[in-house]
Amino acid sequence: MTRLVLFGAPIAIAASILFNGGGSEPPTVTPQAAGPGETGTAEPEAAEQVDERSEEIDALPPGLAAPAMKETASRLVASAEASTLDWRSQYGAIEDIGDGTGYTAGIIGFCSGTNDMLQLVEDYTDRHPDNPLAPFLPALRAVDGTDSHEGLDPGFTDAWRRAAEEPAFREAQETTRDRLYFEPAVRLAKMDGLGTLGQFVYYDAMVLHGPGVGADGFYGIRDAAMASADTAAEGGDETAYLDAFLDESRSAIRARKVQRDTTRIDTAQRVFLREGNLGLDKPLVWQMYGETFRIA
Repeated sequence: MTRLVLFGAPIAIAASILFNGGGSEPPTVTPQAAGPGETGTAEPEAAEQVDERSEEIDALPPGLAAPAMKETASRLVASAEASTLDWRSQYGAIEDIGDGTGYTAGIIGFCSGTNDMLQLVEDYTDRHPDNPLAPFLPALRAVDGTDSHEGLDPGFTDAWRRAAEEPAFREAQETTRDRLYFEPAVRLAKMDGLGTLGQFVYYDAMVLHGPGVGADGFYGIRDAAMASADTAAEGGDETAYLDAFLDESRSAIRARKVQRDTTRIDTAQRVFLREGNLGLDKPLVWQMYGETFRIA
């Protein structure tokens, strides 16, 4: 998971950060646990159901997809991924954090080992063939699914940073983020009868865990939550279902060998849920890695 992003019309948000000296693990760029296409399976059944109910979902209120709420969501994710509310500062960020997914980069933590970075660079190169990343496409295809840097070093990180100076590449990051993560998560949450907070919980989980169908992927976590609590669309209590979903997401984080910090759930999303803020209404106050963040 990593750098967040949520695009939309900028809004005036007063945000202050107070340092509390907490003892949580410091944030780093964190990639998706399972990138698009990693499982090699067909489209998850839930995604097919969303497609079948497209018109019904389109008729619902925008929720998290409203420009102001999308901006709020991007700031929330950025606080977890990069300890900042300034998600736009992350276009050029790139590093290997040693978690087995190669390089992690950009506003949402695209990874060289989980296919989403490859999709981004391929799509961008189709439109802009002479971009600095184009020469690395053969290497990106070769290392997809691994943590290898073969063919990427030296030069790839500098090329990424140069590309990130171009407005077109920034737009490409946003477009790929929306297509792979934001839009699928928000639309599925709406199908499950969830309000704006629930839509954010789904989106953050999609970014954090990746759209995998295994126990540690987003769709697997949703399946486990639905086994213990009914969704609002099934007639269940929305808060109880989100509690179950957060429990499953937290368990998946704790099962990892690296990046096991659960702060984004414990002192952020769970706080909003306990407050009954299902609309994700401002002002929002939460803690992340010992810092207190505010969006007024």
